[in-house]
Amino acid sequence: MTNKNVPKATLQRYPLYLKALRKLSNSGVERILSKELSEFVNIEPTTIRRDFSFLGNLGKQGYGYDVSKLIDIFSQELGLEFDEKIILIGAGNLGRALMKYNKWNYVVGEITCAFDVSPDRQGVRFGIPVYDLSELEEKIPQGCRIAILTASTEIQQTVDRLVNCGIVGIVDFTHEHIQVPKGVAIKYIDVVSSIQELVFETNALNKKTAKK
Repeated sequence: MTNKNVPKATLQRYPLYLKALRKLSNSGVERILSKELSEFVNIEPTTIRRDFSFLGNLGKQGYGYDVSKLIDIFSQELGLEFDEKIILIGAGNLGRALMKYNKWNYVVGEITCAFDVSPDRQGVRFGIPVYDLSELEEKIPQGCRIAILTASTEIQQTVDRLVNCGIVGIVDFTHEHIQVPKGVAIKYIDVVSSIQELVFETNALNKKTAKK
């Protein structure tokens, strides 16, 4: 990053900007003002300008931002490439839903293949080949760095194999305790905890509203 002291909240917004910018570029938009981008991402223009300032002087007052330039900068800073090869471990209900979606809204790449231990889940699903998990080392795409984990058995053993295959980022839906070496990142997706947090926040907002 140009400025290493980027607030966590700002870092969390950067992927949102990249997603929006790629959509805009795909629609033919070449230049955009912070006010216009604000309406697109529902973030205040002052916040957008402050977030962008951590990456240097990216735009000119009255002229706006070059969309293509912003995409290049955010892609470089976030390490995200549109052609990122993603693999999926587990082709059950959740895995099939992810394969069916597999658009990722111009942010990263796509699921190129999946693996499962059940023969009835193997084959081609939604245009994506699903291999037996025993073929992981043989079938994993060259240069693949990211894996989505939705499996229900042998979680740690599978993670160890993924790491040995060069995977450095794992999106984990399993709710299992996973150990990985340094240099490997895990993003835990816990829908239940997210709902609990949302209920808490909603109750807090209701209490504030009731006091007015």
